[in-house]
Amino acid sequence: MSLMVRGIRGATVVASDQPLEIATATQELLVAMLSRNALSVDDVISVLFTSTPDLVSAFPASAARDAGFAGVPLICSQEIPVPGSMARVVRILMHAYSDRAKSEIDHVYLGEAQALRKDLDQ
Repeated sequence: MSLMVRGIRGATVVASDQPLEIATATQELLVAMLSRNALSVDDVISVLFTSTPDLVSAFPASAARDAGFAGVPLICSQEIPVPGSMARVVRILMHAYSDRAKSEIDHVYLGEAQALRKDLDQ
């Protein structure tokens, strides 16, 4: 199979709205997304980060740059503040070149964020 552009989703819950907590959780998620999908940073085209409105102390993209994604286009946005939704969540949509079929992509939801996608085998 040739290389295709794939979208890879991920999410994690941050312990508290502290820059170090956001950075650590974001970097852990990025590493897991790369590892589980047999990718390197060179395979990544771009990354969109969202965070819930209660996370305002740091940009997840800054943590990504510090983890080796400095040459990758990155952007942050705020999640829609839906009443009753999970708090302190960083979500990622990564676009990457991969030789995997769509059905073989491993979307990564860590810790409490696994509850966001009960349909995925985690």
